[in-house]
Amino acid sequence: MKITRSFAVLVAALLAASFGWAADGDPISTETMILDVPTAEVFDRYQASFLTRAYDHGTVMESIDFGVYPRFNIGVSLAIDNWIGSSHSVKVLNPDFQAKWKLYDGNLYLPAIAIGYDGRRYGYGYEQNTREYRHGSKHYLDDRKGGYVTLTREIFVPGLALTGGLNISDFDWDELYMFTGLYYKILPQINLLTEWDNIRNIRDSRLNMGVRFYLHPSLALDAAFRRIGRGDESERILQLRYVTTF
Repeated sequence: MKITRSFAVLVAALLAASFGWAADGDPISTETMILDVPTAEVFDRYQASFLTRAYDHGTVMESIDFGVYPRFNIGVSLAIDNWIGSSHSVKVLNPDFQAKWKLYDGNLYLPAIAIGYDGRRYGYGYEQNTREYRHGSKHYLDDRKGGYVTLTREIFVPGLALTGGLNISDFDWDELYMFTGLYYKILPQINLLTEWDNIRNIRDSRLNMGVRFYLHPSLALDAAFRRIGRGDESERILQLRYVTTF
């Protein structure tokens, strides 16, 4: 992905605005996502999360999630293809929906459990059969996660958490996948992220790795690689999450 001067200005503007809005009493207290893999954590009631992701082919996606009830989050996402860069074929993609309900908090022996739905798709413009990027294609390289169940538990040492689960894209049992991931807060301001997503066979699975920097109690910046080892399908992403209350 080509990071242009306009994107640098965008990030600077978001950072400046977020530092101005964030309050000391609004910390990012939970890790609701690794990168693409959902954990069993949810945002607190009356919390709102704004996630901006910039990724392949100049695409920018904005996801907004709300803690509307205790243990229950809902959200909506909207992506704009070719927004970063000099392309004139900018396209607003169809909005997607996400929701999560935390069923169990976990204890000393059992993990936390949540169920949810994630309609977000990535890699717009790829051919379904050849998996090559082609202008004018309306297919996605990564389909929606769909319905899922996820389990999360801290393991071995403080700050190291393991997540695993199952998902069904479009609620089709022929599209049953697994996912797993780890995140480890090595410093109060740095979190290491690793996940293996979309597991059914090696060709369909995705290995993603990144680092999360906590710039402020309410602001985190992720720098990551997706589809590692997949040649032209591999990509670099940046995403910025701001959490506040409403």
